[in-house]
Amino acid sequence: MSLLENYITEPKIAYFSMEIGLKNNIPTYSGGLGVLAGDTVKSAADLCLPFVAVTLMSHKGYFRQEIDKNGHQSEHPVIWDPADFMQLAPEQVTVTIEGREVHIQAWVYFVKSPRGESVPVMYLDSDIKGNSKEDRILTDHLYGGDESYRIKQEVILGIGGVRMLRKLGFKVKKYHMNEGHAAFLTLELLHKFKKDIESVWDESHIWNKEAVKDLCVFTTHTPVEAGHDKFSYELYEKVFRDYFPVDILKTLAGEKNVNMTLLGFNLSNHVNGVAKKHGEVSQNMFPGYKINAITNGVHSYTWTSKSMKKLFDKYLPGWANEPEIFVRIGSIPDEEIWAAHMKQKTELIDYVNSLTESNMDYDTLTIGFARRATAYKRADLLFSDLKRLKKIASGKVQFIYSGKAHPKDGPGKELIANIFSYRDKLKDSIKIAFLPNYNMDIALKLVSGVDIWLNTPLRPLEASGTSGMKAAHNGVVNFSVLDGWWIEGHIEGFTGWSIGPAATEVKPNNNMNKIDAEDLYMKLEKTIIPLYYNDRKNWIRMMQNAIGKNAYYFNSHRMMRRYVTEAYIR
Repeated sequence: MSLLENYITEPKIAYFSMEIGLKNNIPTYSGGLGVLAGDTVKSAADLCLPFVAVTLMSHKGYFRQEIDKNGHQSEHPVIWDPADFMQLAPEQVTVTIEGREVHIQAWVYFVKSPRGESVPVMYLDSDIKGNSKEDRILTDHLYGGDESYRIKQEVILGIGGVRMLRKLGFKVKKYHMNEGHAAFLTLELLHKFKKDIESVWDESHIWNKEAVKDLCVFTTHTPVEAGHDKFSYELYEKVFRDYFPVDILKTLAGEKNVNMTLLGFNLSNHVNGVAKKHGEVSQNMFPGYKINAITNGVHSYTWTSKSMKKLFDKYLPGWANEPEIFVRIGSIPDEEIWAAHMKQKTELIDYVNSLTESNMDYDTLTIGFARRATAYKRADLLFSDLKRLKKIASGKVQFIYSGKAHPKDGPGKELIANIFSYRDKLKDSIKIAFLPNYNMDIALKLVSGVDIWLNTPLRPLEASGTSGMKAAHNGVVNFSVLDGWWIEGHIEGFTGWSIGPAATEVKPNNNMNKIDAEDLYMKLEKTIIPLYYNDRKNWIRMMQNAIGKNAYYFNSHRMMRRYVTEAYIR
């Protein structure tokens, strides 16, 4: 029996994502987008959906982060071998880049559900004997290199991905582009559905756009302008040569440059953002397009700690495949929820103390902040007024940070260095730790082991955010700016707390730091610290609410059911 024989018998949803994060030792992800893609594939397997995923091999990973004693980040390649986890598909395809034929192979990893179903993930790889040296390294670095490197990667993902599925015998009923990185697949589909030239009245009508739109779904993830890939037409012509006419492409991807998001929008019948607010913000960024909203979710089983899994198995059997069962969280005794939480907290504190000299303890209120280190996430908002923070938190709160900055993100790297500086300034009064090389394993330790999950993005630049959803699955309460998913998940004093005013912006206001910091300090001092130390019963009630109101809804099973009904079967 061939490797994929059982997977090509019925039409599939083909899910394309530049990065997919499935497990820690397959380092083909950088952060939230990739981990969300991994959760999407896992839920597809659990829900027995006809699904196949396509991504790029990253032979050297995103990067392994090292941080020196002053908080300066350095990057190193990740050493791993795909043959330890995957099998090589029997076929190869070619794409043309700068006039050269580039051969592509596919490594296949099967995401297996406890229910017995599985979903194949295709990792496209150009490191093949016969390719030139410059082409062999195109699948080395995730988001590495310059614009030329990136556009070539996106040729491999979009065009190479469609050709690989076709060569392996897959029939595809929908192509789902997870961000614009895969949007060149629409050009390959246009070639497939090209009309007979004699039956149309000009060249632009050769291309059957409606047939392609019926096949395509597009999800946009970022309200940050820099997050939308754009390439010059000069670079496009150098890489693509005569693959697709520039004058037609300009009507699809924009006159000034090749805007990958616009290309995806113009050739998809369903376009969505990843939270209700993000749908509004995207509509403002791209007027004239209908942009729906399907709020993200996380894979419940992956992002629930061992002690909480054990507790849910005891009282809420079936929770992993039916997260709706979390609504019955009230059936679990308070003392057992607290004991399960303290087990995870103890493990986290022991881990932090083994890596740092922070000397944290188990009984102190512990707040976690971990995500990509970039300016709009405002990781240093907490330190806006050191004198006030000292007065509020000395001896009462300890903080754990983690996160990577993109190698070319200078302000992001500076943020990490600043946190180290604040840690040193406050070392005699407040314990602060920074965990290096943030990854999926560290993320699970953090979202399950802290008492509060802190998030301070500049509104409205957090498209969704998923780390807070993971925290909620473990009874960890969110304390966050009202942006992304938290606008939908927040009930003040019930599921957690907000920071700053209501979410009314569709564009960022850079004058919000002082207002948001003031609210953060006030709620920490007047509400959160007293509740944690003086009212354990109501603290546990909020933990239950986080699970019963947030984890109940913000999971990838619910998300995938909505994709099926709103995008895939239309």
